[in-house]
Amino acid sequence: MPKQERGQKTLNRVLRRAVQLASVDGLEGVTIGRLAEATGMSKGGLFAHFGSKEQLQLAIVEEARRIFADKVIAPSERIEAGLPRVMAMQSNWIDYVKGDSFRGGCFFAAASAEFDGRPGPVRTKLASLTGFWRHRLEEEVQRGIEIGHFRSETVAARLAFALHAYVQEANWAYQLLGDVDAFEQARRESESRVRRDATTDGLRSVKSHRVVPAKVSLGERREAVG
Repeated sequence: MPKQERGQKTLNRVLRRAVQLASVDGLEGVTIGRLAEATGMSKGGLFAHFGSKEQLQLAIVEEARRIFADKVIAPSERIEAGLPRVMAMQSNWIDYVKGDSFRGGCFFAAASAEFDGRPGPVRTKLASLTGFWRHRLEEEVQRGIEIGHFRSETVAARLAFALHAYVQEANWAYQLLGDVDAFEQARRESESRVRRDATTDGLRSVKSHRVVPAKVSLGERREAVG
């Protein structure tokens, strides 16, 4: 295997480990020394990859973005535009937060809370990525309005805000309060909220694109965190 390819594989492995550590310990908790201990690599080798703690944090955020894109965005884009895609986006997002993508729950919720009051490149990147997702929800609702899947008086920004809030609340309720029903409650509320603004044509369109929730063992995930 060429040296460059080996180096990239090593970097990918390190980042996969780093993003899991950060989901539990926070971005500030993942130092180059901590990561060296967790991966068996030398501090010098990791420093050569990242150069500083801030660059390591930015690389971790980028790895989290890649995971989110693979598990939430890409599958949603294969669904018909408008109401079916909005429902797929929301369902995929709930499955992603509920599942085992990150041992400590939604990476971006935790990192945003950690850095929302800290100016700098990490906060800027987090704000850009999380803002993009809410904007993407809003954009898809607006597209649904234009093609007749949502009522013309629907306010896209308001609906996107509500959908975003349901998932964030479910993540908080599960992580902090241990509410194992929170994600299914978020799923039910999301569907109910979407249907309030949906047209008959929109509801008809979603029938052929029904999203089936993934079955995930919350007990197994909670055990993994411990």
